[in-house]
Amino acid sequence: METLDALLHEAEIAHGHLCAGQILGVRMAMIGCDRLGIDEPRGKDRKRLVTFVEIDRCATDAIGVVTGCRLGKRALKFRDWGKMAATFVDLSTGRAIRIAARESSKELARRLHPEIENKNQQQMTAYRELPDADLFTEQWVSVKLHPREFPGYKGERVTCSICGESINYDRFIRDGEAVVCLACAHPEDRYFQPLPDGPESVTAPVAIPETRRG
Repeated sequence: METLDALLHEAEIAHGHLCAGQILGVRMAMIGCDRLGIDEPRGKDRKRLVTFVEIDRCATDAIGVVTGCRLGKRALKFRDWGKMAATFVDLSTGRAIRIAARESSKELARRLHPEIENKNQQQMTAYRELPDADLFTEQWVSVKLHPREFPGYKGERVTCSICGESINYDRFIRDGEAVVCLACAHPEDRYFQPLPDGPESVTAPVAIPETRRG
């Protein structure tokens, strides 16, 4: 495993800038690989690791840099839970560890470096220095991966009977003799809606009003 400074430099290049979230992501991934005994996640051990990330923020890019896990390689799995957490799975042993950032680390950063007024700079400095136990919780977990979730899985390729588009990795529903993609099966849940009149139908991006949960 490369040094923290070397990996942070790579993360900065890949992401475009360096921030506190990336430092957390790099350290989180380094711990995950260490606990699993994966020394070269981007080298000789590159086929051993699958990573689940739970937030679409800077830390996720940093985790990808350290682990070499990518969406395109099907080794990076996104679960939109809004948590600064990731689970690292060793396919060769079945062991998995979930690591989550402690909210208390922000207060520790303020106490450690009160002389730094800028919050991001304060956290960036502290997150390089604080012990692992002050930054993260660690939990050994069990992760059940369906065969279609494994990198390299070759599934059935079918055509949606409604839209005519091809579907991979068993992401379809059978309705009698018909095969329907998930977007056509549940049009109310898809992230896009067709515009019958073309782009002139919309003059500005559509924003969905926020709703309070709970």
